[in-house]
Amino acid sequence: MTRADIVIVGAGHGGAQAAIALRQGGFAGSVLMIGDEPELPYERPPLSKDYLAGDKAFERLLLRPPAFWQERAVEMVTGERVVAVDAAARRLTGASGRAIGYGTLVWATGGAPRRLGCPGAEAAGIHYVRTRADIDALVADLPGVQRIAVVGGGYIGLEAAAVLAKRGLSITVVEAQPRVLARVAGEALSRFFETEHRAQGVTFRLGALVEEIVVAGGRAAGVRLSDGEVVAADLVIVGIGIVPAVAPLEQAGAACAGAAGGVLVDSHCRTSLDAVFALGDCAAHANAYAGGAVIRLESVQNANDMATTVARTILGRDELYAAVPWFWSNQYDLKLQTVGLSAGHDAALVRGDPAARSFSVVYLKAGRVIALDCVNAVKDYVAGRALVAGGVVADPAQLADPQVPLKSLATAG
Repeated sequence: MTRADIVIVGAGHGGAQAAIALRQGGFAGSVLMIGDEPELPYERPPLSKDYLAGDKAFERLLLRPPAFWQERAVEMVTGERVVAVDAAARRLTGASGRAIGYGTLVWATGGAPRRLGCPGAEAAGIHYVRTRADIDALVADLPGVQRIAVVGGGYIGLEAAAVLAKRGLSITVVEAQPRVLARVAGEALSRFFETEHRAQGVTFRLGALVEEIVVAGGRAAGVRLSDGEVVAADLVIVGIGIVPAVAPLEQAGAACAGAAGGVLVDSHCRTSLDAVFALGDCAAHANAYAGGAVIRLESVQNANDMATTVARTILGRDELYAAVPWFWSNQYDLKLQTVGLSAGHDAALVRGDPAARSFSVVYLKAGRVIALDCVNAVKDYVAGRALVAGGVVADPAQLADPQVPLKSLATAG
């Protein structure tokens, strides 16, 4: 049986950062990382952007070159999925039957794309966006395709729509909510992106539920909506969230979240199992920027910052996870940068003119700045971090005035 002092399950951003932070912190024991993909750790955000567009080769997505891991004595096991955890024996079992022992376990598995559950969902021509293999399969399926239905109007769906619309393809986005990005942003930002996509030829079906995937010859030929309309399509892309990959931990007895999903962790990213940590997309935690609510954050920032917390905790330092959340999305020539969490806001101020394609939306709760969405407005984003971190209360008129630097309000607050 293979054994390591620290075993990291998951070779994404969080798993890689945990290994890096351990070595940077002076950890001298054995470190083994297990990934269920054949590749070494790589960036995922470019998959739905530069990699799908063909603008960036896969080698440029690698988080570190192969020699980096060898030089730091981080053993890699690729193409292996962990299917069972024995917390008492501190042993893992892989899908291949391989047994791996651990002293400390770091669970950084992220999640799998949430699948459609309607009739026709298993037909050919339906694609999800999560891994390199997903994008390679999608690109291989594009020749001869003219009409694409994108199910889901979140970041993934809109990013894929933007890339493929630039190819001159006919794109229809189907979203169950009455606006895109409804789960993560206010109405002003949603309407702005809808307008931008429509200007590129993208059409929308908002407030539309998918009833069935129409199948012809074993392949998806359209999406039937609950009102009976059929959106004709030669290919379907689905981006409706992820399912946290925590089943082995749950079966081992780890406490898991209810509505939030994922495995519960404390402020040090410890699970309820002895010597088991969890981080990233699969970890549910009480977040100060969500008013203490238990949530999961699906972002590179969250994965990396949690990984650093885990490494420092293992190294014996009193490290608490308290990072300011931030996200980004590139669509066409628009760079959206978000800081904070806008859920629960009671006021939203538009700073600048959306028609100029450079503006910010400032979200307030009880007068305090809790989040900003910044479109092609880097200065607002940088200064906005201080506003969110400090829970600054500022004059709404000044917040909304683009002539007033946010940096000055952060200082005053």
